[in-house]
Amino acid sequence: MNRFDRITAILIQLQSKKVVKAQDLADRFGTSLRTIYRDIRTLEEAGVPLYGEAGIGYSIVDGYRLPPVMFTQEEAIAFVTAEKLMGKFTDSALNTNFSSAMYKIKAVLRGTEKDLVENLEEQILVIERPKNSTPPANILDVLLKSIAEKKVVKMIYKAFGNDNSERHIEPIGVFHEHENWYTIGFCHLRQEYRQFRLDRVIEIKLTDQPQEERASLKEFQQTQEAIRAGFKVQKAVIRFDKSIAIYLQDRRHYFGFVSEVVTDDYVEMTFLSQSLEEGLARWFIMFADKGEIIEPQNLKDAVARLLNTMMKKNQVSENLLT
Repeated sequence: MNRFDRITAILIQLQSKKVVKAQDLADRFGTSLRTIYRDIRTLEEAGVPLYGEAGIGYSIVDGYRLPPVMFTQEEAIAFVTAEKLMGKFTDSALNTNFSSAMYKIKAVLRGTEKDLVENLEEQILVIERPKNSTPPANILDVLLKSIAEKKVVKMIYKAFGNDNSERHIEPIGVFHEHENWYTIGFCHLRQEYRQFRLDRVIEIKLTDQPQEERASLKEFQQTQEAIRAGFKVQKAVIRFDKSIAIYLQDRRHYFGFVSEVVTDDYVEMTFLSQSLEEGLARWFIMFADKGEIIEPQNLKDAVARLLNTMMKKNQVSENLLT
């Protein structure tokens, strides 16, 4: 990609998200951070009102609007293909929303691309195997809203070989596999993460009850892959003073964070960690004066060993100085 195309693509990405990190841009375009910084300066010199903050990213100033983006022929073909797949592999509510968005996209296509889209629409066919049951017409739409708004969903679910049961779940993601859609969420009934097949959902409703802080679908899958690969994953529960909760947000996911319970005085966090006695123990020491390990005992022992080692080394240093 030449520099002009890269700068244009950066500008489009800045329009598509509220905040864009320089590292994400460097990863996408396969360049160095220095190159990205230079491209950002070029946009600023061209009059695009950008603001950035170290460690957060770049944003376009609110209220600034750019002319409609023109799509290439290849992008127009991709839109048509996606529309056909959406029509067969999503629920009617999500498909209706996508179709509405497609009308807006088609409105800004050039004449040649519009002709191409019209010709291709009748030439692409997606055949889906018939299903034994019809799930609610808005199930994906409700689940995606639940994930975006961090709200609990209430549903009537028919598990394989069992009667219908009412479930309240906190979805963390959806995925399509083996010709079916699934969601993974924390189930209030079972008090653990469960996987639900969407064609077995009889009813679904978005509630006003907020979700607790949960692991993302990607983080959950990484934990499950580690378990399947034979890595030992251990559960740990740590309670921190609420006053320092803001300082724990950035790094906790690196140590297997999966959920938390917030009270007026403290935040109790649950971890599933592959490196309990090294990684999690060392991280905890940074906040040890404001924290308490609820379980397991081997994590408490690991922290004690690390602190004893630190004390011995500090005592040696003091003796050398005196």
